[in-house]
This record gives sequence, structure tokens and C-alpha cells, in this order.
Amino acid sequence: MTTQVKAIIADDHPLFRSALSQAAANYLEEDNIQECYDLASLFSLLETHPETELIFLDLNIPGAKGLQGLTQIRNQYPDILVIMVSATEDAKIINHAMEAGACAYIPKSTSLSNIGKAIEVVIDGDTWLPENLDLEAHPIDNEQTEFAQNLEKLTPQQYKVLAMIADGLLNKQIAYEMSVQETTVKQHVSAILRKLDLNNRTQAGILFNQLSQVDTISAEGFA
Repeated sequence: MTTQVKAIIADDHPLFRSALSQAAANYLEEDNIQECYDLASLFSLLETHPETELIFLDLNIPGAKGLQGLTQIRNQYPDILVIMVSATEDAKIINHAMEAGACAYIPKSTSLSNIGKAIEVVIDGDTWLPENLDLEAHPIDNEQTEFAQNLEKLTPQQYKVLAMIADGLLNKQIAYEMSVQETTVKQHVSAILRKLDLNNRTQAGILFNQLSQVDTISAEGFA
């Protein structure tokens, strides 16, 4: 039985987008599924389709920079459910994605029937993970977990400022990029540090950049 849930499949592999659409056919109306191939086109779709309720997000979709794509969606559209999909099956990465706000994590090796089950579970309001996955056996750094969750407290403008801080821009440069006064940027920075419960911008930038380093999560544990 299908629902009227509006969804977007964000993945740069056409074959996997097709497989997801096929798996979702029993639960979502075909006309209610949009597709895109990078993060920029995803946000364009979200602007033109504000009724979207569910996103299938490829962990490594162009423009996403690892888990930064997920946290940006959660920051700007906190009411939209996000199912992560990826060829990466590392338990620590899966754990971190869930802590950052994903409601499910579907490895690309998952069968179509299990993908369908995952969609059904999420639509019913629960979370879904691959069977026999023990996330407690693969804990992630508490500081990084808290940081990722606190990102939802930032306004979209503050999130943009944080991203530019992480890129090494100074307040004057950020003010130029955003066409605002430098005093406004300073106010944003103060609010960012307060909401993230951090002491300085360097620490904020490091933690933000670590979200993009999915290839090092397993090896370094975000140390």
C-alpha cells in the first residue's frame, strides 16, 4: 500500500537511483519521487518542493563532503527524514551518521526487499539499521557526537558562517562573502560558540571539518 509521502533520491549513480525507486514503489507514489545527482541540485529541489518529507542521501554525493551534507539538511530542514545510503558499511561511520540525525542507514549491498522494509519502517516513524549491527561495540567520540547534534541549533546563516570559519576565512572575509557588516559576523561567531558549547573558533572549525573526513572515522575515531 502506497502513501502520499513526498521523497527525493539524492545519488549520483543512475542505476542505484533506479533501484531505490523500484524498492520504494510499494510505499511511495512514483509521481511523488524526485531525483538529483549532487547536493546543490538537492537543495534546489527542496526550495521548489517544500512539501518533501523524506530524503535518500548518498554519503558521498558530490558536494556533500561526508556527513556535512547530512548536517546541513538537518540544520535547514529539521522536519525532513533522512535515510543515508552508501557503499560504505563501516559500523563507526554508520553510528556517526545516526548520531548526526539520520533515521536509517542503507548499505548499497542491501537487497531490494530489505530496502523496502527500511522505507516502511522509517515511514512508520522508527529507525532502521542493517541486521546484526552492534553500534555499541563501535562507539564514537562524545565530543563529535554532541557537536553534530548541536549543529541543528544554529540558524542557516550561522551554519554558513561556521562552514566559512572551517575553510579558514577571517571575519572580514566572511562579511564580504555574505554582504554583511563585520560586526554582524562577530555576533554570529559568538552565537555559534555559545550554541555549540565551544571555547573558540579554531575548535569549531576542526570539529566541523572532521565531519567531512568519513574515510578516517574508522581508523582514527575522530581523535
